[in-house]
Amino acid sequence: MYLTNEQKNIGKENFFATIGSEFLQRKLLKEINSKELKSGKGLGAKFFGYSTIQKPVRVAILGTGDEGGILIGAINPAYVKVVAIADVRPFNQYRAFHGDESSANARARTGLIKKYGWKDETEARSNVRVYGDYKELLEQEKNITDSESSIEAVIIGLPLFLHAPAAIAAMKQGYHVLTEKLMAHTVANCKEIARAATLYKKHCATGHQRHYNILYDLIVKILQSGAAGNIHYIAAQWHRNNKPGADSWKQPIPIEIKPNDGSLTGKLEDLLQRQEAKLKKGGLKPNEKSLLEKQIAQTKAQIADKILVAGGEYNGFKFKSAEQYGYKNEQLKIDDSNNPYDRPAAEELIRWRLFDRTSAGLMAELGSHQLDAASIFIAAMHGGKKQHPLSVSATATRTIFPQSLNDSPIDRDVDDHVHCVYDYAAPNYNQNDELGKQRKITVAYSSINGNGFGGYGETILGTKATIVIESEKEAMFYDRAEVNHKTKITVEGAGDKKQLKVTRPADGQEGDPLSTAIALQATFGDISRGYCEEIEHWAFCIRNNPDADPKKEIELDEPEKRKVKLIPKCHPEVAMGDAIIALTTNIAAKLGKTIEFEEAWFNPNNNETPEAKYLAENNPELKNFYTPDINKY
Repeated sequence: MYLTNEQKNIGKENFFATIGSEFLQRKLLKEINSKELKSGKGLGAKFFGYSTIQKPVRVAILGTGDEGGILIGAINPAYVKVVAIADVRPFNQYRAFHGDESSANARARTGLIKKYGWKDETEARSNVRVYGDYKELLEQEKNITDSESSIEAVIIGLPLFLHAPAAIAAMKQGYHVLTEKLMAHTVANCKEIARAATLYKKHCATGHQRHYNILYDLIVKILQSGAAGNIHYIAAQWHRNNKPGADSWKQPIPIEIKPNDGSLTGKLEDLLQRQEAKLKKGGLKPNEKSLLEKQIAQTKAQIADKILVAGGEYNGFKFKSAEQYGYKNEQLKIDDSNNPYDRPAAEELIRWRLFDRTSAGLMAELGSHQLDAASIFIAAMHGGKKQHPLSVSATATRTIFPQSLNDSPIDRDVDDHVHCVYDYAAPNYNQNDELGKQRKITVAYSSINGNGFGGYGETILGTKATIVIESEKEAMFYDRAEVNHKTKITVEGAGDKKQLKVTRPADGQEGDPLSTAIALQATFGDISRGYCEEIEHWAFCIRNNPDADPKKEIELDEPEKRKVKLIPKCHPEVAMGDAIIALTTNIAAKLGKTIEFEEAWFNPNNNETPEAKYLAENNPELKNFYTPDINKY
């Protein structure tokens, strides 16, 4: 959707007027205003039904790279105490403590030193045990019995293919788990995780943070109220400027790993030389000098990843080679030419998102976010019950990487672009009725490289209104296509026929300034993406329901005395559904055919999986690989 700044401002005002309406969330928003609640200070608890805990949960972080760093930055120390970390890269161990200063966006990864107020890395390491491989951490932590130091749970930010083995091993050893999305690398892996959570009676949450995003929760309330009418179409996208030589998934690596390498910012050694020359030249303001010194230290830590070629010691820690950590040296022959891509094991480790063995591409890393959001919105139309899609059609293309096979071989398995369309059942869907089986909600999604126009977000089209969400931070509300008009929520009818109505004041008149002011004050500058809240709630569930009883409830000390279940919102059944959508889309794109979803796939206790049906149809060995078996762990 292409909107002028004026139209966007109108849409934002309309959104605030809607959620601040006396018919929607005014009471809650006024309470937030009176208590000055913010993310990490009670806002999530008010929205998602939890409270403070007396003692933080002692946690180990397995994998402290990009996503692990985001989760470290989102930790509220009142809920979580990090006592151990594991990562096989010098660079990631550095970022775990110091955060990431490479860009303004990267600074969301604040690091443990700042998070817990330690004065330096020495003090931090006296409080946090440091390991390389996650298996080493789990093995060594068995020997720590001190109730004030031993771990109770793990947060997993490892590459996707390690989610299942790490999560299951941790639960088997007695730890609760929060793993980053996607839940796992295959549907079989997802079912294995779900079964392990039940068997070992552990909370296992997956980090689809939109389940804890205040903005999305408010949109769900709008949809449930009927203010947007009947939803029949959702468009979503995640577009990026990634292109050869400027690809965020092909991060720069030390020259010792790959001498002739094209990457995001050129050679790390050249970057360090430029940074040191700038510092030596002088003339910097104190804050500029401090930032540059931090960036120099960070670049040196990134260059230290060269140790992954053969192993060795860095910063007092003994690292193994990438090959010893389980990564592979391979000659990738993805195309039909005689020009294979030489990929050392350390490159697979650092750029794991690019390869099928370790990743599931755009749908896992990006698309799963949008499809999770669509599932949340569609569930709101079905009384809060998660809906499984009926079918998916998809296409995937390679139009950018590489630009020419004459210049370079294909350096990745993952595709450049994915486009897909899903059918979901509308509330009045009836597969046994000629008209009823046509009552569907369509979801269209695209993820492309090479042009980031439009960024990422979702657009919801209903019979009464359109809702536009941008970058998890802003929402706009319109009377369908009337993007130049302000709106107000009113009521028509009475009793059972009472309905919310979107009304439009005359041109030039205010919409609903009181509702707008109440909502704006409660949410201005603090639209949390949900990472903090998902970790808080997970810790709350661990403290109040240590055996992960799915039926256990708690009554919150609130005026309405509401009861809430003591399990994470994105528990295994929910997370598995999101993974099945993403992974089945990859199959549909690979085969170039429409796939109808089967309910058996969504049952963790059923052995049927889409991969076993479509990718291993005539291969018994692969069928076994794609069939869940918890005993293999």
